[in-house]
Amino acid sequence: MPFRRMAYAEAIARYGSDKPDLRCGMEIHDLSAVFKDSEFRVFKEIVAKGGAVRGFSVTGGNKYSRSQLDVLVDQAKQMGFTGLIWVRPGAPPLSSVKALSEAALKPALDQVKASADDLLLMAAGSDPDETSKLLGALRLHIAKKENLLDGAQFEFLWVTNFPLLEFHAEDGRWYSMHHPFTSPLDEDLGKVESDPAAVRAKAYDLVLNGSEIGGGSIRIHDAALQSRMFKRLGIDDEEAKLRFGFFLDALEYGTPPHGGIALGLDRIVAILAGEASIREVIAFPKTANALDLMAGAPSPVEPKQLRELHLRIEN
Repeated sequence: MPFRRMAYAEAIARYGSDKPDLRCGMEIHDLSAVFKDSEFRVFKEIVAKGGAVRGFSVTGGNKYSRSQLDVLVDQAKQMGFTGLIWVRPGAPPLSSVKALSEAALKPALDQVKASADDLLLMAAGSDPDETSKLLGALRLHIAKKENLLDGAQFEFLWVTNFPLLEFHAEDGRWYSMHHPFTSPLDEDLGKVESDPAAVRAKAYDLVLNGSEIGGGSIRIHDAALQSRMFKRLGIDDEEAKLRFGFFLDALEYGTPPHGGIALGLDRIVAILAGEASIREVIAFPKTANALDLMAGAPSPVEPKQLRELHLRIEN
């Protein structure tokens, strides 16, 4: 105590995840400024078009042989990387790309605080967040392989200021990242219609060692704001009344500000027990087919019960 706090955008940029595992270090750095005037044309053009160059220092990574580095690059491609560049510290630094000079590499090594025993891994892309997410996945892959995640260490983190909305290209519309009753930050209210992607939510997750163990939000308590949110989500008044009438009626009577949090007790117990899966700690886990082997559920339904409920089974 107190638990650290980090905004969603910062968590994505620095760790490539909205539930970052802080135990292994290896923070992702934005190296775009280092390479914006670089003689390496690929990086220079990506930065000029609004993309980013990002990278992190692998603790003790300078021990990797060339064949191990080749395997790592292949694994990165399987994860979705278009290219992964490695740099060994030294005088001069040694890189997998010959076009990168010492003048460009030394500032990058300095920024990620790479020691002589470390290894710099870099990637570039048109979408800075997606670049960080790929590096974040690689970071965790390496941390697990190198046993850098201490099971006896507990790193708590509050992640705040999530995006309120996310756009689904296939539907051509906006959806709530959490639920349609999540309140936007007061300072972002003016952007709900004009710039929905920039609106942040009064939402928060509690993260422990890379797992979300709790989440919640402050709810909308103003009827006019709730109506604006429904319109932004493409829900008209008739549909809103049909789906959420009971809640909208309550708002008309002056519902006070309210919010809360739900904790994932199974996940917490799994972490304390050192288990990777919550199935190991759930009293009555379901199979992949949603069968409860302990209770024998689901079980056949008697015809009499179906008649009482006015249901029939169609094969």
